[in-house]
Amino acid sequence: MSARRIARKLGLVVPFAALVSAPVPLAAAQPPPPPPPGCPDVQVVFARGTGEPVGVGGVGQAFVDQLRAQAAPRSVDVYAVNYPASADFGDRIQFARTVVDGIRDAGRKVESTAAACPDTDIVLGGFSQGAAVAGYVTSAEIPEEVPAEYREFIPEPMSDEVGDHVAAVVLFGRPSDRFLTDAGAPPIAIGPSYQDKTLSLCAEGDTICNGAPIGLPSFAHNSYLMNGMATEGAAYAVARLQPAPPAPAPAPAPEPAPAPFGAPAPALGPAPFAAPAPPAPAPAPPAPPAPAPAPAG
Repeated sequence: MSARRIARKLGLVVPFAALVSAPVPLAAAQPPPPPPPGCPDVQVVFARGTGEPVGVGGVGQAFVDQLRAQAAPRSVDVYAVNYPASADFGDRIQFARTVVDGIRDAGRKVESTAAACPDTDIVLGGFSQGAAVAGYVTSAEIPEEVPAEYREFIPEPMSDEVGDHVAAVVLFGRPSDRFLTDAGAPPIAIGPSYQDKTLSLCAEGDTICNGAPIGLPSFAHNSYLMNGMATEGAAYAVARLQPAPPAPAPAPAPEPAPAPFGAPAPALGPAPFAAPAPPAPAPAPPAPPAPAPAPAG
């Protein structure tokens, strides 16, 4: 640990029950994501919601935009969790495998960043299905619902030391325990290392996260782009970042350029006096008086 460190539309379910119903191996392990060039002040790791295009998704982008604005002048790098965010709920085992792939990829990115950039603050987040992925990443142990013979397919929890590098966890529309239990999936247990730095935002009327029975998402589940919660989540994360680095000192003024070789050196001392001006000419003498007129004769 460095010296500075010391100072979810889930749509339907994360079907872990289906995952353990048959010994189906998970996808082959992928190498850890490479660290960004250089080390940013802040590394965002965000998992998009169900069916969103590759990237961080709409809610994720709104969150990132707000975080960049509020975290300035810190540098911010963004990593979109590499997983399908599949809406193929018909193939429950395959769907479970993709969620586990998301947990694995997000965890590896957090771990690789903590190792390569120990002074970088990591912000972990997700929306809907992605919020479930991010929440499971923080777990301190593999859920007890997973039988021992299948645990080799589940990523090991991250160490407490890695958790020290995570400044904040922000979850939008995280599936409720009721929702997950109805679906046969384990509830999300935020690990002890993350509990005091996790914000879980649930829009009013969002049936995915408000404890309603399992079902299709309500309109409110799609309201995070306009309800101000992206701004709220960013403010929560920024408040937990390390202080911004000091602004660089202004560059010194450049030295005057030397005179060209052979040019006369400027005179030293006072400038010579100018020659006095010649005196003004004397005024012209007055004209002689006119002669008197001759007498009449």
